[in-house]
Amino acid sequence: MDFDELAKVGSMMGSGGMIVMDEDDCMVDVARYFLTFLTEESCGKCIPCREGIRQMLTILNRICEGEGKEGDIVMLEELSEVVQDASLCALGTTAPNPVLSTIRYFKDEYEAHIRESRCPAGVCKALVSYYINPEQCQACQICLRECPVGAIMGGKNIVHVIDQDKCTKCGTCLDVCPIRFAAVEKLSGRPVPAAPPQGTKVRRVKKAQQ
Repeated sequence: MDFDELAKVGSMMGSGGMIVMDEDDCMVDVARYFLTFLTEESCGKCIPCREGIRQMLTILNRICEGEGKEGDIVMLEELSEVVQDASLCALGTTAPNPVLSTIRYFKDEYEAHIRESRCPAGVCKALVSYYINPEQCQACQICLRECPVGAIMGGKNIVHVIDQDKCTKCGTCLDVCPIRFAAVEKLSGRPVPAAPPQGTKVRRVKKAQQ
């Protein structure tokens, strides 16, 4: 990794820092994160940088909110070209890089957000829901106690249910659900299954034979 090799692939060394991401990172959200920073960093002297980055951020916000539309990707690419060519300083000419590189290598994630209302990484809150699988729930009440907004209903030996209207999608239920039960699921791109009738008794999961 050096200046020349990174330049060949259209990148740059910058400060020499490196961020490692995996499949749990949403590339659309990553691009949005960088443009949020750059919007604040722009001095505002030239219109292409000041307004171009802001408009790109508006589009990315809309996509992450599940309101993306056909043509948004092309528009992002066209705005990027204008900002690169017409900005007065290096901040503006390099600002579109996160958008262009994520579109180049992860275009399928943009398309999933726009066409399927789905975030493959399960990061964009507007596109995810949490659901307790009644076949797996053991009514341990951990998620019920830990939910910060009281969105989970249930009781002893009663299958727990998430009130989707109250849920803030913080993910606490998923984090605290015991691995051996794995009852809480994160859904994206598909509707939440109907909740079982109120008062449904748990179906005990048999322990594996040792």
